[in-house]
Amino acid sequence: MRAFARVLIFLLALVALGWCALVLAYTIPGPPLLGKVLGGLAVVAGVLGFWILGSFSRGLALAAAIFVGVLLWYLSLQPKQQADWQPDVAELPRAELEGDRLTIHNVRNFDYRSEKDFTPRWEMRSYDLSKLDGVDMFFSHWSGPAIAHTIMSWSFSDGQHLAISIETRKVVGQEYSAIAGFFRQYPIYYVVADERDVVRVRTNYRGENVWMYRLKPPRPVAARALLLDYVASINALAERPAWYNALTDNCTTSIQRHARHLNPGGNPFDWRLLANGRMPELLYEQGRLDTSLPFDELERRGHIDARAKAADQDPGFAARIREPESTTAPLPVP
Repeated sequence: MRAFARVLIFLLALVALGWCALVLAYTIPGPPLLGKVLGGLAVVAGVLGFWILGSFSRGLALAAAIFVGVLLWYLSLQPKQQADWQPDVAELPRAELEGDRLTIHNVRNFDYRSEKDFTPRWEMRSYDLSKLDGVDMFFSHWSGPAIAHTIMSWSFSDGQHLAISIETRKVVGQEYSAIAGFFRQYPIYYVVADERDVVRVRTNYRGENVWMYRLKPPRPVAARALLLDYVASINALAERPAWYNALTDNCTTSIQRHARHLNPGGNPFDWRLLANGRMPELLYEQGRLDTSLPFDELERRGHIDARAKAADQDPGFAARIREPESTTAPLPVP
């Protein structure tokens, strides 16, 4: 039994040292090779310590010391507010609320010619919350059927649509890495945008497959409350940046956090929050989508790629992608 306990403790120490190696590989400033070398040395030193220090307890103490040291380094990392940001995340949005009038500064409304070729345009827009009449959720599949990027969009009876996409804020020359996203490499960023920007760039220029679903709020005031909860986070980030995390603070789990804040206990965890390409099925099961149609039919109607491409240069892009689907063409494979 004692031997089994030692093996288990050693395996846990090995996992902790592996985490240390990844942290050092992705967070140490300087050449990437430096972090990888330091990470490798941390693992080697921690593992060899169990043999060369003469006792299991001393080896465990060394591994624990390495883990605590790396953990303290990791927790000391703070996101930047000022940097040479990529043009699509260069400006921070912020919002002001006076009664029903919501004014947002730095709404992104870029004019795209390709994914990388665009004319930046940051606008100030106002929305009358008394005219808020619905919430839509977009799922943009970029890496197989189980993985999607999620975007929330609030619609108003005057024809306006306010889309908010939770993303990473990257500096010029930086690329997104799914692994690096776990290790404090990107500040979290709320893209507040026109749908013709944040949706169209995905359907028309990145070649992603995008679905849109109208949500059924659990109560009439929920759509407004959810939007204002987003606004609170947007203004907080304008004052103090926070880290994106690919597991706990990403495009979907952050939505879940906003919803849970408004309805504690009403949004239990489900594996489809991580495999978020399957999330529409979860929403359908929860009655948050139109259940008067079979899910397969709702999914077919929600696929907007063809309509988005047809409306590429149309200022009425948001209205065009909501037109009834006139084809019975099969769904693409995400």
